[in-house]
Amino acid sequence: MTRHSFCAFLPLALALTLFGAATAAAQAPASTPPPAAQPPADDDDDAKLRPLDPDFTVVNLPTTLPLPMGAGNFHLTHRFVGVDWRRDDFKTIASNAFGFDGPAVIQLEYRIAVMRHLEAIVARTNFGRTIQFSGKLDLFHQAGAPGVVITGTSPTGRPAGPFGLSAIVSVEGQNNFHSTNTSGADIGYTPAFGIALSRTLGTVASVYVDPIFAHNTQDAGLADRVNTFYVGIGARVRLAPSTFVVGEVTPRVGGYAQGTAEVAFSLEKRVGGHVFSLVIANTQATTYGQLARGASLGSDGHGPIYIGFNLARKFY
Repeated sequence: MTRHSFCAFLPLALALTLFGAATAAAQAPASTPPPAAQPPADDDDDAKLRPLDPDFTVVNLPTTLPLPMGAGNFHLTHRFVGVDWRRDDFKTIASNAFGFDGPAVIQLEYRIAVMRHLEAIVARTNFGRTIQFSGKLDLFHQAGAPGVVITGTSPTGRPAGPFGLSAIVSVEGQNNFHSTNTSGADIGYTPAFGIALSRTLGTVASVYVDPIFAHNTQDAGLADRVNTFYVGIGARVRLAPSTFVVGEVTPRVGGYAQGTAEVAFSLEKRVGGHVFSLVIANTQATTYGQLARGASLGSDGHGPIYIGFNLARKFY
C-alpha cells in the first residue's frame, strides 16, 4: 500500500516541479538582448543644413556646398536686359516695369551627385546659346563650420581643415555646344578649371575665393587662342536666420581681359529647399568663360547695370 502511494506521488511531484519551473520562467523578466552595434555618427553628412552656405553659387561663382549622393539641384537665372539702370532715365525704367517687361538672358542648370562628393553639372544659357558641362569634386570641409562638426578626418575618409575646398573643371561651347558661333565663325570651345575655397566667419558670414583659369576666352574667331586667369571673390552676410546679402567680383589677374570685371550683388532668401535671390549685376554672364570675358563698357567708360534673379531648388 505504501509502495503504491509512493509511486503515485512521484509523477505528481515531478509535474508540480515542472509547472513551477515553467511559471517562474514565464514571470521572469525577458532578458535584454545585447545592444546592436551602432554605426559611428557621420559628421560628414552632405545632407546637413549649412546655415551660412544655402546655395551652390554665390551669385554666379561656385561655392563648396556638397550635394548628397544621388540627390539633385535645379538652378535658374534671369538677367533682364530690356533697360539699363545706369543710363536710362526713371521714366523709361518705370514704363518697362523696372526691366521686367524686357527680354531676359536665362540659364537653366541641373546638377546631380554621381558619386559621394562628386557632382556632374550641365547648364544652358541663351547668351550665345552656350552649353556648359562641368564637374565639382569636394575635397575638404571646414572643421567646426556651422552645421558641420568634423575634427581631423571624417568617418567617410574626407579630411577637414580650416576651410572648405572643391575642385572645378568645365568645358563650354556656343551655338548649342558647337565649335562655331551663331554667325558661323570658328571660335572653338572654352575649357576651364579651378578651385573654390570657402570659410565661414562665426555665425554671420561666409567668404569665398575662386581662382579659375579659362582657355580660349577671346571668341572672335581668331586663329590664335588666348587665356584668362581670374580670381573670383565673394561674401555672404546673414541679416536674419535665412536672409542674406551677397556680393561677388571677378577681377582678371592674367591673360586676356575684355571690358571690366563682373560685379554682382543679391538679396537672398532661403525657404526650405528653395533659395531665391534678387540680383543686380553689370553683366548677363553666368558661365566660367563668360565671367572671364567680363562686362562690356560703353563709350563713356561705364558698363550697363541689369536687374534679375536666381532661383534654386534642392531635391533632397
